[in-house]
Amino acid sequence: MTDPTPDLWRRVDAYLTETLVGHDPVLDGAVADQNAAGLPPIEVAPVNGKLLNLLTRISGARRVLEIGTLGAYSTIWMARGLPDDGFIVTIEAEPRIADIARANLERAGVAGKVEVKLGRAAEVLPTLDGSEPFDLVFIDADKESNTIYLDWAARLGRPGTVVVVDNTVRGGEVANPATENPQVIGVQRGLEMLGRDPRFDATALQTLDLKGYDGVAIAIVL
Repeated sequence: MTDPTPDLWRRVDAYLTETLVGHDPVLDGAVADQNAAGLPPIEVAPVNGKLLNLLTRISGARRVLEIGTLGAYSTIWMARGLPDDGFIVTIEAEPRIADIARANLERAGVAGKVEVKLGRAAEVLPTLDGSEPFDLVFIDADKESNTIYLDWAARLGRPGTVVVVDNTVRGGEVANPATENPQVIGVQRGLEMLGRDPRFDATALQTLDLKGYDGVAIAIVL
């Protein structure tokens, strides 16, 4: 079996994207707009955007919570997987980024299905307590707060809620017990929580795609 190299996995990712995902001018435009605005290129890869879309559909999700909006690339993918009465609440900390996201959602024709809530997620999430449970939660924000976000995913979800956590391998550094990187430590604490907290049943997968070597955790709320 051939060991993957950066050149090889990028060629495979391009093949899978071309074969299974294709190209969409709206989604490409969302990425172009955030790049033009100088936002970090940390949106999910196209194959992972399609995964979020499929998970939304497979789970039958009607209400989705997204923690970390950026340019709304992943938001659009999930919104397209919702039924007509579906709705997404997405949380973005930066006003300028939230404005870019809203413009991209409008252009994608899904703005009516999405509410962009402005503020730090740790402060916004408690305001959602008491609302109708969410069916799917996508966590893709500051990694240092992953345990906080997972706790709220359980509180705001229901038995069977799907929880997806992005960037869980960090180029392999997640397996380094001596790491001093606060983002990696945040990921480790989140994974440990998924493994021991009786509210969750979870697994994680390593990924090699356009964004390099990383991973994703997928859980359900029990």
